[in-house]
Amino acid sequence: MSGRGRLRIYLGAAPGVGKTYAMLSEGRRRRQRDSDVVIGFVEHHDRPRTRELIDDLEIIPRKEMEYRGARFTEMDVDAVLRRAPEVALVDELAHTNVPGSRNAKRWQDVEELLEAGVNVVTTVNVQHLESLNDVVQNITGIEQRETVPDSVVRAADDIELVDMSPAALRRRMAHGNIYAAEKIDAALSRYFRVGNLTALRELALLWVADRVDEGLARYREQQGIESTWETRERIVVALTGGPEGGTLIRRAARIAARSGRSDLVAVHIARGDGLSGGSPEALARQRALVESLGGTYHQVAGDDVPTALLEFSRGINATQIVIGTSRRPNWQYVFGPGVGRTVTDLSGDIDVHMVTHEESKKGKRPRAAKASALGRRRREAGWAVAVAGPVLLTLLLKAVGGSFTLASDLMLYLCVAVGAALVGGLWPAMAAAVAGSVLANWFFTPPVHTLTIADRENVLALLLSVLVAGAVSAVVDSAARNRRAAAESRAEAATLSLLATSVLKGESTLPALLQRVLETFGLIGVSLLERGPDGWTVSGCAGVPCRTPDEADLQVKVDDGLVLALRGQTLPASDQRVLSAFAYQAAAALERLRLVQEASRARELEEADRVRLALLAAVSHDLRTPLASIKASVSSLRSKDVVWDPEDEAELLAAIEESADQLNGLVANLLDMTRLQTGAVQLLRRPMGLDEVTLKAIRSFPHDRIELEVPETLPWADADPGLLERAVANVVENALKHSRAPVRISASELGARLELRIIDRGPGVPDADKEHIFVPFQRFGDAPRGMGVGLGLAVSRGLTEAMGGSLTAEDTPGGGLTMVFDLPVAPTGDAG
Repeated sequence: MSGRGRLRIYLGAAPGVGKTYAMLSEGRRRRQRDSDVVIGFVEHHDRPRTRELIDDLEIIPRKEMEYRGARFTEMDVDAVLRRAPEVALVDELAHTNVPGSRNAKRWQDVEELLEAGVNVVTTVNVQHLESLNDVVQNITGIEQRETVPDSVVRAADDIELVDMSPAALRRRMAHGNIYAAEKIDAALSRYFRVGNLTALRELALLWVADRVDEGLARYREQQGIESTWETRERIVVALTGGPEGGTLIRRAARIAARSGRSDLVAVHIARGDGLSGGSPEALARQRALVESLGGTYHQVAGDDVPTALLEFSRGINATQIVIGTSRRPNWQYVFGPGVGRTVTDLSGDIDVHMVTHEESKKGKRPRAAKASALGRRRREAGWAVAVAGPVLLTLLLKAVGGSFTLASDLMLYLCVAVGAALVGGLWPAMAAAVAGSVLANWFFTPPVHTLTIADRENVLALLLSVLVAGAVSAVVDSAARNRRAAAESRAEAATLSLLATSVLKGESTLPALLQRVLETFGLIGVSLLERGPDGWTVSGCAGVPCRTPDEADLQVKVDDGLVLALRGQTLPASDQRVLSAFAYQAAAALERLRLVQEASRARELEEADRVRLALLAAVSHDLRTPLASIKASVSSLRSKDVVWDPEDEAELLAAIEESADQLNGLVANLLDMTRLQTGAVQLLRRPMGLDEVTLKAIRSFPHDRIELEVPETLPWADADPGLLERAVANVVENALKHSRAPVRISASELGARLELRIIDRGPGVPDADKEHIFVPFQRFGDAPRGMGVGLGLAVSRGLTEAMGGSLTAEDTPGGGLTMVFDLPVAPTGDAG
């Protein structure tokens, strides 16, 4: 056997999706094609269908090892290498071998088999990929200690996703096809929650999709394919930062919507030196618009705009480009065909849409004349060189008495002009060039002491010195301008990065944002002013406030009714562009704040009305029943017309007691709900044992109908014992009303949390109604009057959440409802 073997990986989102089954099925198919197939290591987990596939495949005996007094089995790598099969089936690629094994990890065992020329078929779950380990931990709350480097999986010759919907996987679990019966409840309530499985499935699908994209890009590169493969529509819209950007984005979004399964990608081509020619404010608005339409925004550097745009489009396998018609007037096309025409000519198989807009043919907006990019001191020094340099050079040349030729004299004067250009820019350089030419003509160009020039070459030399000085000064001025612009751009980028960071850190509330503006620009006051019917009002401020825009040193207008007013100093135009981003963010923060406040007020009013109406209904119906029973029993006992025997009297007294207990429970729940609604719950939290609280909660219920499985060895819970006892009692009472079999109460530890599960075997609750049962004054299904006002579960959830826990409802495998209390573990290990 020669050459490296091929690696095939079956990737799954979670245990039980069928990876091992798919691997064994592949092994059987290969054996039927006369391939030499052996099982190096397979875990069947006592699953009947998996065991059936193993039966007639050759199994390499495992290697037995002892570790800390226990016996373990691992894959015998040496035995597999001696057997030298064509294909080896090796389960659980991320498995960690027992200490003392040939390799620390099973994927290292697989590498040895591949190097020996053995083809390997293996399995791995997405949660074991090293790059996704922390993501999976955030989703499931469980740290995966067994991981495999992504590079090992990426290097596989074939990766096949074994997929199954969360609902189907949970059904497999409930039917006992994955774990043993005693582990089903815990698994379904922890790792195998619908949300967990959905997130893991999405991770697996996206990871495999990325590998497919990588493989496609690698194949196209290897085959030298530059044409676009329309695996899906990708529409690229080119933005210049001009006013037409919004029109182009919306047109591209309509094209993407008509195409169905399409990606919208916006790109702005900035100059290669990093200096954007577009308006930062306009680009920020256009970026927000693109992202609101579900697209992505990119910025690419490139001096040749058409080439950079096409390279970007081909790099992402784009199928269409949307570009606006040029704003240049027609006469300017004599200097070149323009970006749109060039992109169209060079686009190849990428469709190009030229979109007209209101700015077409209007030309670019005229720019204000730019002041010199050089500082005042440099300009003054340049003028000093321009004035003194030619004079001093003339005196020096006169002193040496004609030791140099005219050409040398002119070169020296040119050096003075270049020096003036390097120091002071254009005008000092031109002055030095003209002064040097005049002095050279008067003192050193025949005929001397006249401005007449006898030789035409001398005329050319004098003119060239002026031109060279002008060219050098222009280069110096341009370099200085670019350097200053680059510094301004870096400062803008740093400021905008600071803004983005503050938003990501959750500092996008209005006061924090205004304080950030105050600190960033060194101001003494920043105010967000809003125009109302009675004039300007301060919606938010930091530092010394401005009551009206007229009090501000600088205003940044958001719209006609909203202004960001700054006090302290007047800022340059470049800072004002950045301030626009802060202003729009402040406006958005104000809008969010008001929406949240309005929603909160609406919820409070709605809740108050609903509680008031429900309370009246409860008092008029459910509370009347026990009162009527008590009244009837007492009236019967007091009646002198009937002589009650002891048995009947005891029955009437029991009815009175039962109705009084029912009335007491209803009133207690009403009082608890009122306290929860008004926030008046007083907590006395302390470390406490769940076993002790659970025993107190069930003391008034028939013990033959409750199975208690709460270990005394569990950590202490951090809760209020009295409130938790009442919450548990309400849930147990509700479970006993609906359960056909005894109610089971179990508890377990999950990281820094404790779970108390109350499991009934009643009719259960549909998923759509699981939250509805926690709404106050609601009774599920056809519950008759007299079963309570529907407050028990609502009060239990409210009390639990007040203690920092949660109460949720889940399906009981096999039928019924499981109520899960999730409580924090106490920080101390004792209840003292």
